[in-house]
Amino acid sequence: MSSGVTQRGSRTPRRPRYLPLHVLLAFLVVYFLVPFWWLIVNSSKSSAGLFGGGNALWFSDDIDYGENFRQLFTYGGGIYRRWLLNSALYAVAGGVGATVLAVLAGYGFAKYRFAGRRLAFAILLGAVMVPTTALVIPTFILFAKIDLTNTVWAVILPTWLNPFGVYLMHVYARDAVPDELLDAARVDGAGEFRTFLRIALPLMRPAIITVLLLSIVASWNNYFLPLAMLSDNRLFPVTVGIGLWQSTASTYGAAGGQSLWSIIILGSLISVVPLIVAFLTLQRYWQGGLSLGSLK
Repeated sequence: MSSGVTQRGSRTPRRPRYLPLHVLLAFLVVYFLVPFWWLIVNSSKSSAGLFGGGNALWFSDDIDYGENFRQLFTYGGGIYRRWLLNSALYAVAGGVGATVLAVLAGYGFAKYRFAGRRLAFAILLGAVMVPTTALVIPTFILFAKIDLTNTVWAVILPTWLNPFGVYLMHVYARDAVPDELLDAARVDGAGEFRTFLRIALPLMRPAIITVLLLSIVASWNNYFLPLAMLSDNRLFPVTVGIGLWQSTASTYGAAGGQSLWSIIILGSLISVVPLIVAFLTLQRYWQGGLSLGSLK
């Protein structure tokens, strides 16, 4: 037997095929978790510990979460609580509205044949490529003409238009909802609305949860639109509010804004907690939808 042939029963160690990919993924995990860890560590520090030149990625001796919490929720008359509630309102109202429109439009594009369908869908695909920030100024001019600026509707209504959500629902409904099942329901006497509610909607639930989650995250993280639309700081979402504090701290320098940086960091940390909770709560529906889509 030649030396190049291994004997039966002997096992040679095999190099993992995906080792470079695993190393890359590990690097990306560390890359994305380091800023979050930085928030956790530095939100516990007082102003002296924050600017004292210590280790920025580890806790200082004077952990001051309690005092930072007290300052965060009392500064400016407790305006941070108002900003959190505003963000929740904008995210829920905007996310639910965008999801409802995306489900209806996506299902209509996928399951109905009507005049101008191809042209309308081509315009929709083109709208996916347009950055939302490019539409803020035209939207502001439009809302100013109808006296809706500096209102909650100026932030909620534009977020209802979600071309990517419509496209995602169209792709999913086209494959996940069989035409034969819809035809059988119509033969049994079910109307279009009842067929949609009782047959199509349950089958589309994973995609609906995905679009809802993405819409809520986009509405919560929205910054430029409310910054342009709102002038009353009581209507600001938490993103714009923290940006206002940051500009104040930067303008007045360390002497005037040093104590403000501690609550800015803690406020930034608290602002991402609802998104983490939303992902952990809805991930089983989201993962189920992705798994189902991979089998199509």
